Amino acid sequence: MATYAIGDVQGCYDELLRLLDQVGFSDSDRLWFAGDLVNRGHQSLQVLRFVKQLGTQAESVLGNHDLHLLALHFGATRDKRNTTLQPILHAPDRDELMNWLRQRPMLIDDEALGYVLTHAGIPPIWSLDKAKKRAQELEQVLRGRQAAEFFRHMYGNKPDQWHKNLEGWARLRVITNYFTRMRFITATGRLEFAGNGGPEEAPEGFKPWYAIKRSTPMPRTQLFGHWAALMGQADLPGCIALDTGCVWGNRLTALRLEDQTLFDCGCEAYRQELTEV
Repeated sequence: MATYAIGDVQGCYDELLRLLDQVGFSDSDRLWFAGDLVNRGHQSLQVLRFVKQLGTQAESVLGNHDLHLLALHFGATRDKRNTTLQPILHAPDRDELMNWLRQRPMLIDDEALGYVLTHAGIPPIWSLDKAKKRAQELEQVLRGRQAAEFFRHMYGNKPDQWHKNLEGWARLRVITNYFTRMRFITATGRLEFAGNGGPEEAPEGFKPWYAIKRSTPMPRTQLFGHWAALMGQADLPGCIALDTGCVWGNRLTALRLEDQTLFDCGCEAYRQELTEV
């Protein structure tokens, strides 16, 4: 039995199947997805259906694109650009898929394997125990009766820094932003949202979140997606980046956690599209 952690799929269903065929995925294996199962790619509906039908054999943390889809489902925002999410919103099994999606965790922790997975990372100001508690706070709301109201308050860049006395929607918004949007940060935990390039493009006063010394040592290797510009760097301090930009014409990557063997497959269809635009 093996466990494979897979970077941001973003609707690249055909590429996902090719990658699973490459690793020899079987009924005894498990999959961890780094979030952003949907959007940008043309087969988001197929990806959701596929991962859902795998049942307990697969798990995915929630990413910012997944949360955006849920916000659309609850009518908390509009799909202004008629995106690739439309087939999901018009699918006959939409409600079933959305109910499944909002049950997904913000964080997966496996002490035996020695890994913790979130979409964008865990800010250096939080210990693993505190991150798990913050994840549980958010998960409780996403799975409960306040979900629709949460999505009406989810969007925004403020507050841009954690404080234990934060309450209500502001508290949940900054938790969401740490787990799903974080790239550059200060030592005190202030977030910066404009930068999405490589670590060498950090805005003045900010660093990549993984480059800042943690207030409490992290007892696991961190796995994360979200930051395609890192292109799957495995030599980060205590971290492995999984997003290798499949939907941008690059590659989809899987990491076998038991021995840290990397597998990937190219995404020629998307590379061709980008060339033609």
